[in-house]
Amino acid sequence: MSLPSKTGLFFGSFNPVHSGHLMIASYIAEFTDLDQVWFVVSPHNPLKEKSTLLADNHRLYMVNLAIEDDPRFKSSNIEFQLPQPSYTIDTLTYLSEKFPGKEFILIAGSDNLPTFHKWKNHEELLRQYKIYLYPRPNIAASSLDNHPSIIKVEAPLITVSSSFIRKGIREGRNMRYFLPEKVWRYVEEMHFYKT
Repeated sequence: MSLPSKTGLFFGSFNPVHSGHLMIASYIAEFTDLDQVWFVVSPHNPLKEKSTLLADNHRLYMVNLAIEDDPRFKSSNIEFQLPQPSYTIDTLTYLSEKFPGKEFILIAGSDNLPTFHKWKNHEELLRQYKIYLYPRPNIAASSLDNHPSIIKVEAPLITVSSSFIRKGIREGRNMRYFLPEKVWRYVEEMHFYKT
């Protein structure tokens, strides 16, 4: 019997997807035991304000533009069809039932650990799934730092964020090299984040 393929789930608003996201996904695809990384575009993070989000279809389209030539990556709009707001444990449960031949692993930034206890069914999540944690800047130690389900991945520290890019665009700065070329062209063409 073959082993289940290991698929990393990289959740995010991707508002917009940027070069830092791709660097992290690429590092995890190359330097861990994962077979593939799925970019799971979240319709609405329960812990974030919805008003700053571009429409779901635009964010998904930009992810597809960013990863279309790379077989290591796949986009997923699975959360668009699930009840909102979407919770990670519900999405993981749904995907595990839908794809029994895959072992799903959560990819998350270390900035999630301090508030992880607020996640729905967080204990169940840690019991059933592994989390590959990539570093984020200036994060305090957490009681979960040495949890057996949490595997720290020594990915490069990326400090670029979607909010930094949105702010730059709003201020009229040229943010071209922070985004994949096709994504940058689409953002410009659609006049996203200008106001």
